Amino acid sequence: MAETQDLKHLLLETNDEYRQLAAKHHELDDRLHELTTKHYLTDHEQFEEVTLKKKKLLLKDRMEAIARTHSTGVGAALST
Repeated sequence: MAETQDLKHLLLETNDEYRQLAAKHHELDDRLHELTTKHYLTDHEQFEEVTLKKKKLLLKDRMEAIARTHSTGVGAALST
């Protein structure tokens, strides 16, 4: 788990795409939190909530793919 956190921290510092994806993920999370604190959601807000969740998953999947690629690349570089 610590390795995963270290890798995420390294990617946030060194990888522009990862940093942008993480920032967008955080923005979507903030908006989703705003929606979940409401007692009632309009139809539009319900649609937005579903859309935000899907977008967050896509961002997270892309971030995980970058982490896997980086992790594999680092592992290969260390073993040579």
